[in-house]
Amino acid sequence: MEDQELVERLLHREESVLEELERSYGPKLLRLAGRFLKSREDGEETVNETLFRIWSTIPPNRPERLFPYAARICRYAALERAEWLTAKKRSATVVELTQELSQCLPDPRGEREAEGRELREALNSFLAGLPSEKRRLFLRRYWYGASIRELGEGFGMGESQVKTTLLRLRKKLRIHLEKEGIFL
Repeated sequence: MEDQELVERLLHREESVLEELERSYGPKLLRLAGRFLKSREDGEETVNETLFRIWSTIPPNRPERLFPYAARICRYAALERAEWLTAKKRSATVVELTQELSQCLPDPRGEREAEGRELREALNSFLAGLPSEKRRLFLRRYWYGASIRELGEGFGMGESQVKTTLLRLRKKLRIHLEKEGIFL
């Protein structure tokens, strides 16, 4: 089934489309989540969360390509779950003090959002300037979490060549970000 047909069904709130999404994209999303999570159960839970978020965000969103949209949601859900699973327990006193202080401190989210937009624009311009194969290699590693071995097999390269290429791309990225005024 075509992406646009699935999106239309989501826009019309047809619940059966969720089963179709799970059949079509479930295995790919589970592999993606598995790159960030240690257990299959956590991966399956992340896929379920992804389907829920897709249902919740379409409408108002109307993606042209559904799998990249789903993969982005899945990636963030998997990273959130990994962070939650590894977070240390917080003391009730610290939580209470943080809540009290939040009432008198400025909200830093607006500043972080502006910095995030600048970083996103800089990354997009960096990626747009790369040759197609290097851009795909970079995205497969740093967006989809592919292993060095998988990249070598997929791109017909040795593992050391993949590592060297990625190292050079990271150096170019750092230089590009510094030119854009973004220092890490």
